[in-house]
Order: sequence, then structure tokens, then C-alpha cells
Amino acid sequence: MWDSKILFIAPVALAAALATPASASSMGNWGTLGANGVVTASPDGGTYGYVSTDGGVEGAGSLPGVGGTTGSVYESSSFFANAGSMLQYYFNYVTSDGAGYADYAWAALRPETGDDIILFTARTTTSGDTVPGFDLPGLAPGVVLDPGSTPIIGGAPTWSALGGSSGTCWSAGCGYTGWIQANYSIVDEGNYTLVFGVTNWSDSGYQSGLAFDGLTIDDEPIDPTPPVPEPATWAMMIGGFALVGSTMRRRKLRVAFA
Repeated sequence: MWDSKILFIAPVALAAALATPASASSMGNWGTLGANGVVTASPDGGTYGYVSTDGGVEGAGSLPGVGGTTGSVYESSSFFANAGSMLQYYFNYVTSDGAGYADYAWAALRPETGDDIILFTARTTTSGDTVPGFDLPGLAPGVVLDPGSTPIIGGAPTWSALGGSSGTCWSAGCGYTGWIQANYSIVDEGNYTLVFGVTNWSDSGYQSGLAFDGLTIDDEPIDPTPPVPEPATWAMMIGGFALVGSTMRRRKLRVAFA
């Protein structure tokens, strides 16, 4: 479940209170939604994160050596995992593109050093499983998907993350996978991030997206809600508020999802 109530107020004070080794980052179009169109609330409940090619950026969301056109990518905050720790999350690939326009989505475990570990790929296809995606890198050994069979649930998918493509379909292959759980046992101890991407293929028409939720290591959330600041921290934040107020009469609040 994703928390959407974190406000960036008095940047210096709040940054000191909630600083983390590496914060979540994104490029292109990402956000959070609740049950919407064909994408139900995830098995974890509540809201979920997503990336979409609608409003995407050229080159974002594509895999090295594979390519794509416009897309989006989200990278989680960093986390530590022991060897043998269990990584789990849910994903749901949704596409309005079909036929020869093989949009795709993916997730990877990114170590501090070394190559990305591909956890899944999903690709528009007119028949068979969408995961793993054809002509895409193979999944890392030990990845277990539930369910193991991942055919597309066909039709013109309605989902607001697709923008103007919601409720439309370009030829055979449109639809969504439904929620799939991915499980992976970490091989090497270390610090990691989890990366989700989606990209258009061949053109930038008819959009695709990827919903994801329930990111955990040994049942502990990867992107937890930051702790409530202690009283001393609140005092520092109030001082920050006064400083901001002396230089700017009115400041628009920015909502951050992390």
C-alpha cells in the first residue's frame, strides 16, 4: 500500500528529519491510484504505484540493448537485504497497443555494483504468455511467478493511467494480465533498489502501463512511511517554517509519494 500524505514543507528542516540513504526517484509519468477500471486494488489492499507511457519521456523505461520510444521508470529507495532474504511484490501489465506494436514493461533488482537482475518482463503479444516478454532478457534464475501462466485478458482496457488511450485498443493483444505476484530469494547480501519501467515500441501511440504494489523484503515494506518526527525535530521544523515565511508569503505545497 502506498502512502500519499507526505508533504514537503520547510525543506531544510524536514529533509534533516526524514533523510534516507537514497530516496525513490522517477522519470516520466508515475503516480499512485486505487481501484480504477480494469485494475482492481492489489491483493495488498489500498493504493498502488504505477508507471505509464502516457506522458512518458523519450528513452525512459526501456531496457539496455532492447530499445523503445517514450516511456517511464520508477526506482525505489535503497534497502539492505541479506543473502536468502525473500523479495516479494505484485504487478499488473496493462496495454492498449497490439499487433506489431509490442510495448513492454519490466522490473529489475539493482545492486550498488554490478548488473541489474531481471525479475520479470511483460510484453504485448497476440497469443501465449505475456511474461516473460518475447525477445527480451530472460528472468533471473529463482524467480517464481504466481500464477505461473500469464496470458493477456483481452479487450480494450479502461484505466486512467493510460490517458486518452483508456478504453481503446489497437488490434489483437490489448488487455491486462491481472495481478501477478513475483518472488525472488536474494543471492548476495548488499544494498539494492527495485526498478520498474514501461515503454512504447516502434511508435508513441496507444499507451501501456504497469501497476505495482506490496514491495517487501522478508515481509518488511521497502518504501515504508517515514517515521513521525520527535519533539526536538518538530522544534527545528517550526524554525524552518518561520524562515520560509520571512522570505515567501505563500508557498504551494508539493505532495511526494515515496
